[in-house]
Amino acid sequence: MAITKERKTELIGEYRRTDGDTGSPDVQIAVLTERINSLTQHLQSHRKDFSSRRGLLMLVSKRRRLLDYVRRLDPDRYVSLIGKLSLRK
Repeated sequence: MAITKERKTELIGEYRRTDGDTGSPDVQIAVLTERINSLTQHLQSHRKDFSSRRGLLMLVSKRRRLLDYVRRLDPDRYVSLIGKLSLRK
């Protein structure tokens, strides 16, 4: 369920805004999306794992708050970010 260190480093490299950036909202949203996708696959096969379901809901709400922040700050960046992560249909 947890993402590997290598995958997290790839995500940081792909979504960072500057060289030393590891905590910008873009990077946080990308890492949360990866964790959410992993938990979603886990819950498809373990339907009664309610503690993981609660964790998933908390991750989704945290990502929603970060996306709202980015949308309020820079709407163009928000549109490009949800496009890269394919969050909207």
